[in-house]
Amino acid sequence: MKLKDRKKLLTIMEIQEVSRRELARVAGWHSHSYMNRLCNGDVDTLQPEPALRIAKFLGVGVDDLFLTKVEEKIEHSDMKTGRKKVA
Repeated sequence: MKLKDRKKLLTIMEIQEVSRRELARVAGWHSHSYMNRLCNGDVDTLQPEPALRIAKFLGVGVDDLFLTKVEEKIEHSDMKTGRKKVA
């Protein structure tokens, strides 16, 4: 999943007085380093399960914070040549 807006996440954390360490534990991570990277904007993706845990803990919808990231390549045929293409 992809974090939509890190500033929104940080604002919610600040309002609810939730630390990065605490949210990392909620996400199921043993260390808070990835949470730091997420909050600093160094990375913007995470697995669905931690994203679900974070949203639930903060009391917001998953869609409020995260986008589903689709990496599956779609195969289709070119109408002119009949060859398969990967999009």
